[in-house]
Amino acid sequence: MRYNILLFFVILLGSQLSAQDQHFSQFYASPLTLNPALTGALEGKYRVSMIYRDQWRSSLDNPYQTFSAAADFRYKVKQYKKRYRDAVGVGVLFYNDKVNTINFSTNQIMIAGAYHKALNPESNQFLSLGLQLGMVQRNLNYDQLTFDDQFNGTDQFSDPTGELFPENNFAFSDFQVGLHYSYAPRGGTGVFAGASMHHILEPEMSFYYRQLPDDDKDERLSNTLYRKYSAHLGLQIPVGERTQVSPRALIYSQGPHLTFNAGSNFRFLVNDISGTAIHIGAWARPVNNQDDAWNLDALVAMLGIEHQNFLLGFSYDISPGQLNINNRNRNAFEISVAYLGEYEDETVLCPKF
Repeated sequence: MRYNILLFFVILLGSQLSAQDQHFSQFYASPLTLNPALTGALEGKYRVSMIYRDQWRSSLDNPYQTFSAAADFRYKVKQYKKRYRDAVGVGVLFYNDKVNTINFSTNQIMIAGAYHKALNPESNQFLSLGLQLGMVQRNLNYDQLTFDDQFNGTDQFSDPTGELFPENNFAFSDFQVGLHYSYAPRGGTGVFAGASMHHILEPEMSFYYRQLPDDDKDERLSNTLYRKYSAHLGLQIPVGERTQVSPRALIYSQGPHLTFNAGSNFRFLVNDISGTAIHIGAWARPVNNQDDAWNLDALVAMLGIEHQNFLLGFSYDISPGQLNINNRNRNAFEISVAYLGEYEDETVLCPKF
């Protein structure tokens, strides 16, 4: 049964899971995967960020692992007037998602650009438009699979197999676009709202080909990576001199999948001289899939540490128990790290957590 389970798993990955993007619970800690318009949406000169997600470790010997790293830069647009300080953002994004059990991986590299238009003379209100374009590579290592005809009759699957495999490595182009609005008055309530569209061309994701009649060419079997539509909203509300509350929500739709995230973070200033603060947050993630029924996918708890220009975040997804494997949970752990270079003032164009 071992080979049948593995083969079924490969087919499942190639047909169903590819139609839906992976996600991060700390979505604001990975701004370039959230919305292309957030490229360069900071009041410093540059930002370097990384985030790692470890999923289902208690249910699988080799858990799902997702990693993203990004760097983006902000350049002021030279203008004759000192007011309305427009800016341009450029960046690069790398993304890797891996299923270690069969060494199935997806790699993505994107270049991003955004224009940030100041909407008032104080330049604390911006409307941003961003684009991303790049390449995606999918790879599967057949050395991790075994089949019936490889059994040597004693104790190993060491014989050669007669199975015919499709290509195990291919790449395709991908495009995303996003729009973002921010209003962050000094000492007042900040508003951050955006919308984006990913996988505009809905590329084909299947490993398999079929031979066309009376033609030497093969056609890739249709397995579309659905176009994803997302919208997010966040507030930054000061409560006293040392506390901020940041309620936020994210909703995205991709094919038959609909996901909603809602919750709040609290920021407690510990030392204003060293710029040290603690972030504590929690939110819920209900989902609606092919069965057209809402289920609670996870409850998320987050702890963040802010020190000068460094940000460090930890989060843990607590699964309520649907589709447990061997009666074990499907919890996930994330860690994010970011550095904001040459931070100029307290105007915030993109929430830190």
